[in-house]
Amino acid sequence: MRRKIYDELIKWKNESQGKKAILIDGARRVGKSYIAEQFAKENYKTYILIDFSKVSQAVKDLFENYMDNLDYLFTYLSGYFNTKLYERETLFIFDEVQFCPKARGAIKHLVADGRYDYIETGSLVSIKKNVKDILIPSEEHKLRLEPMDFEEFVWAMGNDTLMDFIKMCYNKKIPLEPAMHRKAMDYFKEYLIVGGIPQAVEIYAETRDFEKVDAVKRDVIELYRDDIRKHAEDVSLKVKQIFDDIPAQLQKHEKKFNLASLDVNARYREYYGAFYWLQDAGLINIAYNTTEPNIGLKLNMDSSSFKCYMFDTGLLLSMAFDEKGLVDEEVYKKILFDKLSFNEGMIIENIVAQMLVAAKKKLYYYSKSSREDSSERMEIDFLIAKSKITSKHNITPIEVKSGKNYTFSSLNKFKNKYKDYLNKSIIVHQGDLKEENDVLYLPIYMTPLL
Repeated sequence: MRRKIYDELIKWKNESQGKKAILIDGARRVGKSYIAEQFAKENYKTYILIDFSKVSQAVKDLFENYMDNLDYLFTYLSGYFNTKLYERETLFIFDEVQFCPKARGAIKHLVADGRYDYIETGSLVSIKKNVKDILIPSEEHKLRLEPMDFEEFVWAMGNDTLMDFIKMCYNKKIPLEPAMHRKAMDYFKEYLIVGGIPQAVEIYAETRDFEKVDAVKRDVIELYRDDIRKHAEDVSLKVKQIFDDIPAQLQKHEKKFNLASLDVNARYREYYGAFYWLQDAGLINIAYNTTEPNIGLKLNMDSSSFKCYMFDTGLLLSMAFDEKGLVDEEVYKKILFDKLSFNEGMIIENIVAQMLVAAKKKLYYYSKSSREDSSERMEIDFLIAKSKITSKHNITPIEVKSGKNYTFSSLNKFKNKYKDYLNKSIIVHQGDLKEENDVLYLPIYMTPLL
């Protein structure tokens, strides 16, 4: 599985020269351990992978008892894992490091020693119990690994050239034309259904069997529910409530998360910890409402008004169609060929959020309601800031349209009110690229290029 984070690891190795460790965090089953070990095999003379989820307590204790005797520590690990160590040519992988916080805390001293390189992988690395009693090392550079993005999915399907063509069309602002657009949309619909969990992508690449893919996805979903029961501690019931309610929340026309659906007396302050747990676990993407579309989107953020998306749309589909415990392959085929009537908007908006996050974008939207003044009632699905800031026109409003017929009332009101703030408006749709009336209509598979 070819992943873009591999290039970031190469850059780290060449530029850091042992002066910083790398922490790869993200949800379970997104491929953290796989990419770390692949990188080790191809770029180091030897490596030692220490999986703290199953290694003996004796090995864990080394990182508490022998930090003042690194020669002994390295000799022990070399013998225990039967691996010869070479200065500047050996990599240590601390896999599932959240199960041994002391090992993460030891990174400061190990990096200062300078003999070897270190990659940590983990989930839930920031929650209180996993950072208690340790000093978070400043010598640690963090990388977030998301599910496979659309380009990585296309690579996994054996096509190494399609995205290069799509990028060329995006940069020149020209359409792909019918044949290539249909081909790109076919890949995109497969990605929509399969999602970006590497194990599901691998099964689909090998078999093209949606039922086998769905079985894999359901195993992953149950793994996450088990993690919630085991590790969410005092907020586990609230976390499970939120996690299981995501499809129903996105099904609504107004997709802002409604706490009252969980409990009529619910207050955000009571659920804040549960949302934080899910976000730290990498299982949700949150878009916050910004009250003014100015350059400081975060400065104008209303943290209590937000939309909650599933981090992987393939998993969301398996959760949404959950009547029989397994989604029938015919259901997936009907989705693939546009033969099934359902609220496709929730799925399309979720995958746009997923692609924006994979492209390192923070998620913001704009929503305002007014009973008295209809010109003030509007909602814009996403807002992103330009990479190069100018005196005005820095914010790009993005509207996501799932069907072929749509209106622009919110976008037109938004443009009239905030014209000095806004860059070109974008409609993300399922058609080809075109520009009309100062609006860029962008095919949905180009979202990562924004």
